[in-house]
Amino acid sequence: MVGLAGAGLVSGYIFNNWQHEQKLAETQVPSGKETPVSNIRPLFKLKDLEEKTRDVKEWDGQVLMINFWATWCPPCRKEIPAFVELQDKYLAKGFKIVGVALDEKQAVIDFTDSMGVNYPILMAEQEGIALSKAYGNRLGVLPFTVIVDRKGNIIHRLRTELTFKQVEGMIKPLL
Repeated sequence: MVGLAGAGLVSGYIFNNWQHEQKLAETQVPSGKETPVSNIRPLFKLKDLEEKTRDVKEWDGQVLMINFWATWCPPCRKEIPAFVELQDKYLAKGFKIVGVALDEKQAVIDFTDSMGVNYPILMAEQEGIALSKAYGNRLGVLPFTVIVDRKGNIIHRLRTELTFKQVEGMIKPLL
């Protein structure tokens, strides 16, 4: 009986924290009291699908959306068509999407080819977890997306599946 009560308390605590994270996903960057990470975009270099090393500084001066994802993550797979459409619509206005895959390379190639992904996909595998945490994903959830302004400041941290309209509403003021 005591064990069941304890399990109930733990479950309630986890659910409450999950709800809090969902609310944060819909808001602007939390204050420093709620997240220990900086609002300045962390630097990194990763290889793309063609084995070329890409540096995040390559996209300096653009509104940047970095999406941490995996092929085995259903919400990740569901949001990618919207990202393809967003990249087409806003690329000329200085908006760039970069996908960071936490997955095996061949699975990523098979999926991105079939979806017609039109933005860089960088391979992070296990080091991607630490990188996503450096960007503010302290729980390590997927999908995890950050939107960075032209000056390199993280404006939004999102721990949920995104739609075209949600992302469009966040990036338009930054373009």
